[in-house]
Amino acid sequence: MLYINGQWIDGTGPKLKSFNPATGANLWEAATASEEDVRAAFESAANASQAWAALAVEQRAEYLRRFAKLVTQQSETLARVISDEVGKPRWDALTEAKAVAAKCELTIDALAHRRDQSDVSTTVLRSKVAYRPLGVVSVFGPFNFPAHIANGQIMPALLAGNTVVFKPSELTPLVAEETVKLWESAGLPPGVLNLVQGGVSTGQAILRQPELRGLFFTGSRPTGGKLREALAPRLEVLLALELGGNNPLVVHQPSNVDLAIEQVIKSAYLTSGQRCTCVRRLIVTGESDTFLERLDQETRKVVVGRPSDDPEPFMGPLIHAEAVDHLLEEQSRLVAAGSLSLLSAEQLSLGRAFVSPGIIDVTNCSQRTDDEIFGPLLQVIRVADLEGAIAEANDTRFGLAAGILCDDRADFDQFRQQVHAGLINWNLPTTGASGRMPFGGIGQSGNYRPAGFHAIDFCQVAIAETESIS
Repeated sequence: MLYINGQWIDGTGPKLKSFNPATGANLWEAATASEEDVRAAFESAANASQAWAALAVEQRAEYLRRFAKLVTQQSETLARVISDEVGKPRWDALTEAKAVAAKCELTIDALAHRRDQSDVSTTVLRSKVAYRPLGVVSVFGPFNFPAHIANGQIMPALLAGNTVVFKPSELTPLVAEETVKLWESAGLPPGVLNLVQGGVSTGQAILRQPELRGLFFTGSRPTGGKLREALAPRLEVLLALELGGNNPLVVHQPSNVDLAIEQVIKSAYLTSGQRCTCVRRLIVTGESDTFLERLDQETRKVVVGRPSDDPEPFMGPLIHAEAVDHLLEEQSRLVAAGSLSLLSAEQLSLGRAFVSPGIIDVTNCSQRTDDEIFGPLLQVIRVADLEGAIAEANDTRFGLAAGILCDDRADFDQFRQQVHAGLINWNLPTTGASGRMPFGGIGQSGNYRPAGFHAIDFCQVAIAETESIS
């Protein structure tokens, strides 16, 4: 179903299905948004734009609070939908659902703190900074955090006074539908938030809409590049990209080996390796055989299972079987090019979308690539010292997350000053990020429009207002 101008309607585009990756069951089936449907969604958003922007910030904030209250009340239900459609264990899905609700007050706080209150009035002139919404914006959501990341951009967009056309990942239409129903129950006026379901053709139709003034995308670098190319002639459209990365974690002789191994496992395999902040490259300094043997032993203990299992597993399935196929193909390619498989990732009998966590030493690989392998395959690189580790960490065109596990503060200071990343952690998993911090990368991990606490920045325009008072 589509949600346009406050009404749930059938799409007029091709059919789309969503499947439970753990069981293969069909979860959702409906027609996608055609060009005409997208056109109607933008007309609806444009018609609602002026009245929505004219509301006081406090009034718009109340809609966010109503939505957050509903999410809190229905967090278990939302978590179940996330778990069913993405394959996350219930504990992981519930964490996401709770993060959606928590984003509300963070967004309201961010708007208050990120707005410049400068007043440079003189005896004859009054000058101040004012803020205007962009207008109609579109949010393209990802599959790995279909509720949290998408609503982490919808909330600041609405609070800043924009109206929104939301296109979720074609892999998670059900989560999107359920969250938009909560927005509807929060009482949003018709046209303020519109939902269009679909894949590439729906996204392309959005890019053609003349009312489009902002596009917020979270996903792969190739898709982000295509969006930037398509919007290059349209200078009036603000583009905010978050494109993942080939994230490094340096292990530099930590004294607490048990804790370090725990941090590595959480960094590499949380959400089955399908977080954009997951570690892809483990860079170890000095003598590392003992550490890697221990890591192998502990990784073998990671429980992979169906989200409904009791007790709950640490890892569920990947988003679909094709993701498993790609991961295993990459593993085979790396081994053929001289890598050493320390722990082979293997497809599991639980189902086509299930794969065990893998560790592969690519130190002597002749064909390493800088492509993100979006799943639980950890690549190990051995180096002599910290300088070599930092050089390896920076040997990427990406720059989202980076971390180091070490004892000496001076080593961390050297790392944080020299590493190229938007999120830098010391003795912590790379998969944790504060909601009060910017979330975004450098290089080809985005286009320098950090989300998180700073998402409000790309949802509004600073305007200089000067008036005569003589």
